Amino acid sequence: MTSTAKHAATVLTVPAFADNYLWLIHDGVHAVVVDPGDAAPILAALNQHRLTLTAILLTHHHADHIGGVPELLQHYAVPVFGPRNDAIAAVARPLVEGDVVSLPRLDVEFAVLDVPGHTRGHIAYVRRDGAAERWLFCGDTLFAGGCGRLFEGTPEQMVASLSKLAALPDDTQVFCAHEYTLSNLRFAAAIEPNNLALMARVRIEAAKREDGVPTVPTSIGVEKATNPFLRYSEQEIVESLVEAGRLAPGASPVAAFAALRQWKNSF
Repeated sequence: MTSTAKHAATVLTVPAFADNYLWLIHDGVHAVVVDPGDAAPILAALNQHRLTLTAILLTHHHADHIGGVPELLQHYAVPVFGPRNDAIAAVARPLVEGDVVSLPRLDVEFAVLDVPGHTRGHIAYVRRDGAAERWLFCGDTLFAGGCGRLFEGTPEQMVASLSKLAALPDDTQVFCAHEYTLSNLRFAAAIEPNNLALMARVRIEAAKREDGVPTVPTSIGVEKATNPFLRYSEQEIVESLVEAGRLAPGASPVAAFAALRQWKNSF
């Protein structure tokens, strides 16, 4: 899209590094970037599509999500929104759950959710301006077919965070930050092999990757049907954990989640 005509906001996928996705929310004129780990691909996309950056949104402090912020600020004097509790120096507009972000120069509004687990202060952005398209920008909390590692938080925190996201409407589009889908689904298929929806998804997502097409955004409905980290209480998954000697019979759902995440770490 090279026209400067303004239209309804949409999301542009900007690949970065080996497997990151950076997101540009734009209306054909103005743009807001989510988690710019690298400035170069964002600057190139802004130039290619003739967009002017008006804000930066951050979900957490890891370098592959914030590394491009200083260079972007050299080119654009824009506000940086991000988590209050994740110690990011560039954040000028600190956010916690309950805050609302109105994107500068765009008719888009987000509610903020606290979703600790991957980091202590991780937040997510949920579109709430009444548009037909529901959007979730969740950083590294929820992935297509998976979830983030627990680098700083606890299993209890991550279970609570994922429960918040699973409670969103099924048609909510999930803009996560990495192309981890096929490896996530290989793990999911190993522990829930009788999930027909999952097996169908494996074929669909594999075909996308063969064609060089991103597997994200996904949706909350798809994740609830196929993502083991939203399905950790399902009987087949629990039985797989017990049979593998990773979970004691009768253990709590949180213990099942923790065992599942630990298994995935070494799968």
